Amino acid sequence: MPVADHGDRSIAVVLRRTGRLLTDGGSPSPAAEARTLLAHVLGVELGALVLAPPLQAAQLEALTALVRRRIAGEPLQHLTGEAWFRTVRLEVGPGVFTPRPETEVMTGWAVDWLRHRIADGVAAPVVVELGAGSGAISAAVSAEVPAALVHAVELSEDALAWASKNLSRHGVDLRHGDLADAFPDLDRTVDLVISNPPYIPLEHWDGVAEEVRTHEPHLALFSGPDGLTAMRQVAATAHRLLRVDGPAGRGGVVAAEHAEVQADSAPAVFIDHGGFVAVADHRDLTGRPRFVTAQRSDSGRMER
Repeated sequence: MPVADHGDRSIAVVLRRTGRLLTDGGSPSPAAEARTLLAHVLGVELGALVLAPPLQAAQLEALTALVRRRIAGEPLQHLTGEAWFRTVRLEVGPGVFTPRPETEVMTGWAVDWLRHRIADGVAAPVVVELGAGSGAISAAVSAEVPAALVHAVELSEDALAWASKNLSRHGVDLRHGDLADAFPDLDRTVDLVISNPPYIPLEHWDGVAEEVRTHEPHLALFSGPDGLTAMRQVAATAHRLLRVDGPAGRGGVVAAEHAEVQADSAPAVFIDHGGFVAVADHRDLTGRPRFVTAQRSDSGRMER
């Protein structure tokens, strides 16, 4: 399965051949993936591919090996070792959930909310991410809202190692632990809690793409019979952490991603909790239900 036709190693020919191989291998975006893999092998930016010289033999072998691994189902980001999330570059690989574009929409909502919070007089809003994974959300929030004091917690030791790499330059307070009892020192002082918890029901195992089941950590995917076990814990922890006495009497807020089919059941978690108001669901750029937000109430049931 060479990625050059009749020994022609020119960029145009290699890209065309690589794209065909990826198409035959079931890639959802063969042309884009071909460009990404070739740029990775050559060590250049995507925009510089057009000016690159023909591949050397070793580069051709390296590209061929990567194409074989991609066709076998390895995530593209594992092959290149990086993923972009909004404005930040992340190191990713086996053992950590690969950040998705849809999560960028929730993160953008959070960034806008924090900027409004600052405009309302909170000079250094406190942010907590529950279940940091690669650290994508915390890194983006820290980069885009430098005044925010960002904290994050991750249970998986494998994911924590990746998050440590990605957050070390952002000044984020990263801790190892369970989101259920995270940050007791921050109780009732947090402006924003944000989370992309696992939300796939265990009974839907067979419906998950094989690539995802094989290469993504199950801790970041599955969450009880209805997929909402982690979401209920996010609600409980957020209620404990969020401040009540925000600007104009507005308490802190929580934002949590959910599956498309949970447009009603995910908001119901926060409604049923009894300690939140202004519960609302939001759609991603494709128009699909994607995340829920809720504001901490100054009344309602006590923390557990």
